[in-house]
Amino acid sequence: MHRRRLRDLSIVQNTPNSEEANSEQQTVIESLNVPETLDESAEFQTESGGTCRGRGRTLLKDLYNLNLIEHVKVSRNSHGQPVGSEARLLAGYLGIIERNANMLPIKYKSWHHMPDSNKNQAVDNIKERFVLEVSDNYIKKALGKKWRDHKSTLKKQYFNKDISLKEKLRNVPPGMLRYQWKDAVRFWNSKKGEDYERVGTSSRQKQKFMHTARSRSFSSVAEAEEVSSGQKVGRL
Repeated sequence: MHRRRLRDLSIVQNTPNSEEANSEQQTVIESLNVPETLDESAEFQTESGGTCRGRGRTLLKDLYNLNLIEHVKVSRNSHGQPVGSEARLLAGYLGIIERNANMLPIKYKSWHHMPDSNKNQAVDNIKERFVLEVSDNYIKKALGKKWRDHKSTLKKQYFNKDISLKEKLRNVPPGMLRYQWKDAVRFWNSKKGEDYERVGTSSRQKQKFMHTARSRSFSSVAEAEEVSSGQKVGRL
């Protein structure tokens, strides 16, 4: 197991009415060493019946050790995007939230069908640990992207098209609620689900540009470039 190197993070002490408080009321109390992410190497089963190794769950244990009134402050750039090492910690935490089967179930056909109450609950959970300069809509879009990626990964790893429906229903991923898996499998196995997959595949094939900054967001790359060059960088 490999732990990435630690970075200093901005921690603020939030007041009970933090949403109404301005930045002067949010006092920086320390810079805390918290691991951005903790990557575990995990083994997954492929459709052919073999196995492959890949990135496992992201764990952010030290984040949970913060006092209830202490939050990680996430700043934004001029485009409203989160930046800095705090942004990478936030991204790791979003990855934990989107895998919460109770909060954001995979049974819904798309992110647009996810009830607003679930999305709002997820945002409220995030705000229990972070002070965000970015908008709620930005967080929801980021969660939606991660939720779709997670659902796609589950399908690739555990939904084998060449086995019977009964076997598919039994092949429940670890940590997944059985009834949610059954709902997702029945949709994927239907003609409507197959048509939905073809549309998604076609859209991805038309995509011209891919994210090539690895675990760093484009906003963090742009921020680093501005610091090093002293010049303003536009949208990447």
